[in-house]
Amino acid sequence: MSRPRIPVRRFTAPLTAGLLAAGALALPAQQAHAAGSVVKVTGTHGNWQLTVDGNPYRIKGLTWGPAVADADRYLPDLKSMGVNTIRTWGTDATSKPLFDSAAAHGIKVIAGFWLQPGGGPGSGGCVNYATDTAYKNQMLDEFPKWVQEYKNNPGILMWNVGNESVLGLQNCYSGAELERQRDAYTTFVNDVAKKIHGIDPDHPVTSTDAWVGAWPYYKKNAPDLDLYAVNSYNAVCDIKSAWEQGGYTKPYIVTETGPAGEWEVPDDANGVPQEPTDQAKADGYTRAWNCVTGHQGVALGATMFHYGTEYDFGGIWFNLLPAGQKRLSYYAVKRAYGADTTHDNTPPVITGLSVEGDAGKVQAGRDLTLSVRATDPDGDPLAYEVLDNSMYIDQSRQLVPLPFTDLGGGRLRITAPDRPGVWKMYVKATDGKGNVGVETRSVRVVPPTVDGTDIALGRAATASSYQRGGGDCPCPAAGAVDGKPATRWASDWSDPQWLQVDLGSRTTFKHVQLVWETSYAKAYTIQTSDDGQNWRTVRQVTDGNGGVDDFDVAGTGRYVRVNGTARGTGWGYSLYAFGVYS
Repeated sequence: MSRPRIPVRRFTAPLTAGLLAAGALALPAQQAHAAGSVVKVTGTHGNWQLTVDGNPYRIKGLTWGPAVADADRYLPDLKSMGVNTIRTWGTDATSKPLFDSAAAHGIKVIAGFWLQPGGGPGSGGCVNYATDTAYKNQMLDEFPKWVQEYKNNPGILMWNVGNESVLGLQNCYSGAELERQRDAYTTFVNDVAKKIHGIDPDHPVTSTDAWVGAWPYYKKNAPDLDLYAVNSYNAVCDIKSAWEQGGYTKPYIVTETGPAGEWEVPDDANGVPQEPTDQAKADGYTRAWNCVTGHQGVALGATMFHYGTEYDFGGIWFNLLPAGQKRLSYYAVKRAYGADTTHDNTPPVITGLSVEGDAGKVQAGRDLTLSVRATDPDGDPLAYEVLDNSMYIDQSRQLVPLPFTDLGGGRLRITAPDRPGVWKMYVKATDGKGNVGVETRSVRVVPPTVDGTDIALGRAATASSYQRGGGDCPCPAAGAVDGKPATRWASDWSDPQWLQVDLGSRTTFKHVQLVWETSYAKAYTIQTSDDGQNWRTVRQVTDGNGGVDDFDVAGTGRYVRVNGTARGTGWGYSLYAFGVYS
């Protein structure tokens, strides 16, 4: 249950001494701190520790993903994992239920304050920390307001100002100006820290950035930070030597860590980051925690990434329980934090996932078979799911469930996506006990092979319009008939639009293949003409959905055109390929 917030009252030493002399049984100062904890960084260089109400405290934490409304649902589970701390990225009026619930479950919160530009998605744009006094004053007013509001909440462990903004500033500036901005940003962080300390001397203040490249700026410009904080994944075990070589005089915590991230792994055969296996991810958490605890007296703990239930591209890469299902990584963290796992039912283990045939030439819309090897340590029966994701085509994070046929022996047959490009295919194995194993492989989808000769290849093409600039354009009509998979035709953003090819003479053809870019046609016709003026329709489409459209058609003419009458998106029409086959 929640406890009422009691304002801290300060008393002078003589008054306290007088009460003691009078035989008072309860000290006013102790009553004043009943609602909130006193958290300190104590000790000397290389022999620091965090204390809560005078007791040693090592942060055994996870970053927090669920909605605040779900705090009471998930915090007991966190507690059962041996977690004593969660980390957030923002603090505002909605934070109180989370802080209250954390306190009720014996968990502390590293309460974050977001500053632009953060290092990841959602940075919110660029700020000039050298000149934008309005933004800085706004934050100097806002953050202390929430410190005042929550400083006596028993759930608070410390305040964390910013997240990866020293890194994020490189997206806004370069050269000497980037250095100027980084100095100005870390100086501003120090201004915030001083203001927080003036309101709340009982909780430390830190600031998170990506890797230790930010620490020289904090060392120079932010002396009022009580400790440093760093996000580091595959390189977490290098922090100790970097701290020693940098000559730092403050301890640190690791505010995000875990398995290797997308930016730290080699590319696979299809040229996209090779995601670690479930077992490798679990090992990553164990390794990270061992390296944090191995820096005795300096590293004061970690909030590993990520106690999240999001079920998408990033959720599969990092979350301990995507869609609420527990993975090998979940139990690895539980063991690392000293909780008992001996009676747990544990996840299925996928030891192999492969694509039958050439994963670099998967024909769009054709059969594709995945081969999976999975076992369950507890002997539970397994159920499979197959999903795909188009992150490396259109930045979508969504996982799309696919129908499949179980061929037996771990062979699962699906229909390949009908849009060319590199896709990620996921296989989930669930045990019916709330656990899941997940593995993923990439496939490169290509247009289906057509039996015949592309008589439009390299021919003269014209269009009603074309985009002359922006992105990968100019995108003239010729881009759709040059045989190059990366070039395209793109029209103006209006209806109707057309693209036509001159075959040179009146020719009979039997098949048309259209390879759409993201901007596809929902309604269009395939037409032929002998003179480029009078057109005959040989195919009409009213329910187009992009990807690859393959048609067997019977047509004859010198000219063949795609006549778009209704766009499938708010953009124009765009074709990577317009093939006409004899």
